[in-house]
Amino acid sequence: MSQTKRAWKLQEFVAHGSTVNCVALSKKSGRVIVTGGEDRKVNLWIVGKPNCLMSLCGHTTPVESVRFGHEEEMVVAGSMSGALKVWDLEQAKIMRTLTGHTSSIKSLDFHPYGDYCTSGSLDCNVKLWDIRKKGCIYTYRGHKNGVNCVRFSPDGKWIASAGEDGLVKIWDITAGKILTDLTYHNGPVNIVEYHPNELLLASGSSDRTVKFWDLENFNMVSTTDGDSTPVRNILFHPEGTCLFSGTKDLLKVYSWEPSKCYDSIPVNWGEVADIAIGQNQLIGTSFSQTNVSTFVVDLKRVQPFGGIPHQEGGSNFSSKNIDEVFTDLSISNSSVSEGLKHSRNKFITERPPTQSSRQASVPKEDIEEPTQDKEDQDNDSFEIANPEDYRQIFRPKSRLSHSPTRQIEPFQPPPEDGMFPTKHVSSPRNVNRQISSDRKGSSERKSATPFRKSQSSKSVSDDGDMEPVRQPAPTRSNKTSKPVNKPPSKPVVKPSPRQPEEDKSGISPEDFLPQKAGGNDGYSSYGRVPSENETLSTLFSGHDAMARVLAHRSKNLQIVRAMWTSGNTKTAVDSAISMKDPSVIVDLLNVLNLKSGLWSLDLCSCLLPQVQDLMDSKYDSYVTAACEALKIMLRNFGPVIKSNLTAPPSQGVDLSREERYRKCRQCYENLCNIRSKVASRGGTPGKLGQLLREIQILMASLD
Repeated sequence: MSQTKRAWKLQEFVAHGSTVNCVALSKKSGRVIVTGGEDRKVNLWIVGKPNCLMSLCGHTTPVESVRFGHEEEMVVAGSMSGALKVWDLEQAKIMRTLTGHTSSIKSLDFHPYGDYCTSGSLDCNVKLWDIRKKGCIYTYRGHKNGVNCVRFSPDGKWIASAGEDGLVKIWDITAGKILTDLTYHNGPVNIVEYHPNELLLASGSSDRTVKFWDLENFNMVSTTDGDSTPVRNILFHPEGTCLFSGTKDLLKVYSWEPSKCYDSIPVNWGEVADIAIGQNQLIGTSFSQTNVSTFVVDLKRVQPFGGIPHQEGGSNFSSKNIDEVFTDLSISNSSVSEGLKHSRNKFITERPPTQSSRQASVPKEDIEEPTQDKEDQDNDSFEIANPEDYRQIFRPKSRLSHSPTRQIEPFQPPPEDGMFPTKHVSSPRNVNRQISSDRKGSSERKSATPFRKSQSSKSVSDDGDMEPVRQPAPTRSNKTSKPVNKPPSKPVVKPSPRQPEEDKSGISPEDFLPQKAGGNDGYSSYGRVPSENETLSTLFSGHDAMARVLAHRSKNLQIVRAMWTSGNTKTAVDSAISMKDPSVIVDLLNVLNLKSGLWSLDLCSCLLPQVQDLMDSKYDSYVTAACEALKIMLRNFGPVIKSNLTAPPSQGVDLSREERYRKCRQCYENLCNIRSKVASRGGTPGKLGQLLREIQILMASLD
């Protein structure tokens, strides 16, 4: 029933004309979304509404990262070329175009006081920008791989950066130097967040853990148990009571002293892109291809704020047990509030009293002039698609509030969730019996009022079969009925007359049942019901062949693993290559991509021919693994290969140098062959296309 629903999908809409690359939610209200895509546009949306609020144009390459200002008055967007653009949403104009990065922007953040922003890029650098006057004023160097996330501390004095190299670095803005490296993650760090009040930092990684760091002594406070998938997003509750962690199709709630998982909420959002909190609800957003989806989690039904923790087995509680549960919940909530009263120091978040004092605290060594030429400025445009909503959210005449002036109400669960009881279908026999009863009783339901569906023309009925939403079968008197016109701007599908002989969804339970011998319609509701043996034989056709393939693959991986654990990586790689199984090579590459320190020139010379073969694969996952490995090889060994090939010949006999030259020559020849394949697939959309374009840029260093 909708009264007990803890999480639900709010909407899904087409955000761009091509692939969406990034999505961000406003942190103040949680009701505005900004998206960036391959079409080089930055679009703004109101959560819960399908129409674009405004569109910001001007970037000449795909947009890779977006971020709202703290008061929702500004938006910054970074592109694949390394350029940043900052828009003033109140004045409806672009404020600044900033250049300096040499590769794609991966993360952005605004200073708490609004006059600065920071960016992290694939060029391994973190930059601090003055968005009012001076452009780039400092560059922080130290990461060995791309920077995935950057965040300002609540007092604006530090920057935390998380990298593909598995490191979290804390930078002192006033001193212009690094304070410390936090090094306990075993994989790329995807996200970092500061506690809103205390000297505490949280980091989420592809090693499937969230770690908490004390910023007084820079020690690790605690770590969570490993999840089943990488941690993509984290967010502290505004009051600092707990931390929310978003992984694939799952939201978890953690405390850190002691480390404890309060609750686990299944949310079908895939790879979550961003989360925000407003009106006692957590809003999450994700994207796939050209679509963006939003999801809602009711925090009043989530621990430690209320409700009953998620039970995997779905246990039933007696009235006595329920009383005991809520007694435990009250004790738990009180312990949370007591736990917050520990002695850890807090950030001093008062804004400096004058402009001059803030400017004086920033290092001057790396000052660059702002870069915005007339050509770029002419290309910039600001299209307001919905003036009424724009005035309600971004009021140009007042800076006191940038949220909608109307009272913001929490999002309600979809009404159809509790409209019909759910019937369990236990077997194909029950499916056919139910289909028969539906068709037989269709004339009895002529007067029934169909329910509306807001997002799709298909609905799962209470009988368990998927069918389009339609009205009951028409009578002859309905022939002159007027057609219903549906507005083009709303994705609401009006009911249409029911025609049993035509199924617009293209899906029917009969499609999944064995075909009747000598018949065209298979097993219909009026024909013979298939036996369980016949149904199972159809469902399991091909199962034995697939099981043999998976068993063979598992056996090969066990052999490679045995050699790997013995300490001889090169032997394990040679063994995997000799098996001539692309899936084993892909599994091996995925491991090496997570452990970039294991790569050597020997491994490059062995694996480049395999990478070359994988580039021709019809599976995107194979090509992606090959591209990730190729990017690591070019970044780490590209300069080595070029320097060895261009170095003058040595005098005398140097066997090690000759062996190194031979390997570099072999790598160079393979890279030249791969280069043509990368160029031929340069127009590929999405993340794979981005990887291919990055590889093209890295290969240019070999010329």
